[in-house]
Amino acid sequence: MTPIGDLSALDGRRIAIVGYGNHGRSHALNLRDSGIGNIVIGLRAGSPSMETAKADGFEAVTVAKAAARADIVSILAADEAHASIWADDIAPNRPRGQALIFCHGYSIRYGLVEPSEDADVILAAAKGPGGAVRTEYEKGGGLIGYWAVHQNPSGEAEAIAKAYLEGIGSGRVGIFETSFEEEAVSDLFGEQAVLVGGMVALAKASFERLTAAGVSPRMAYIDCVHELKYLADLIQARGIEGMYEAISDTAEFGARLTEPNLAKAVGPEFECLLSNIRSGDFARDWNAEHAAGAPRMAQWREAGRAEPVETAGRELRSRLKKRT
Repeated sequence: MTPIGDLSALDGRRIAIVGYGNHGRSHALNLRDSGIGNIVIGLRAGSPSMETAKADGFEAVTVAKAAARADIVSILAADEAHASIWADDIAPNRPRGQALIFCHGYSIRYGLVEPSEDADVILAAAKGPGGAVRTEYEKGGGLIGYWAVHQNPSGEAEAIAKAYLEGIGSGRVGIFETSFEEEAVSDLFGEQAVLVGGMVALAKASFERLTAAGVSPRMAYIDCVHELKYLADLIQARGIEGMYEAISDTAEFGARLTEPNLAKAVGPEFECLLSNIRSGDFARDWNAEHAAGAPRMAQWREAGRAEPVETAGRELRSRLKKRT
């Protein structure tokens, strides 16, 4: 397994991991496997993750108790929960000088958390899904890591950030500097414009157009949705031009004809997305949605499960499983 770099900035410091979902569990396990032993898991009372954390061999206590005992608190719960976790559980119980680590710039950039002046405030972001932080580590690698410092009263924030990213495996592939502002804006825009919103919109729209033209749902699903993984893998491994080199000339010719027209068509929408993210309008909308119990999210999820593209996907996956 690829060795881990300098972790000395974490020596002797007790780390509280707040949250034990995909990010929290991955960070805790990776840090422990990298030799960091003084870890406690902080969770809301009654959280079902308590038993999972204990089964993994960690001490699991309430967030308030974890915060009271830690030198460093890594807040890895969902972004929308950070405000209440900070106000109710961490701020009233934390010792002076305790450092705060975030894996996303959202809470500081949009004011969900207003940390005490005595706290080092650190961004340690592994760029990718939480579960991949663990799976890539177990393969001997890691996810690209970005660090930033918002407050540095101790003078050690940068060293802590880099050591933490080393501990979760990012040093094996690359650690780079950013800012809370840049990471928050870029992360949200990438999710909305390409990685989730844009990809899903194109996949659904193309599926609907093909089926309306008489193509079978199964064929349309394979060509517009199922094969996305193979192209994404090529781009990750070889870059965009490397992907073009790996596909047929017919596919490349058609794609290069289409690329500028699609880019022009989505340009105004991208400008709107970026404006909403930078202005804070998106964060305010999402914070209000969460505070109201996420009613639109529930409606979208219910409607999405009933869409023809999902029916086609379930049918294809069921057939593929029967053949394995």
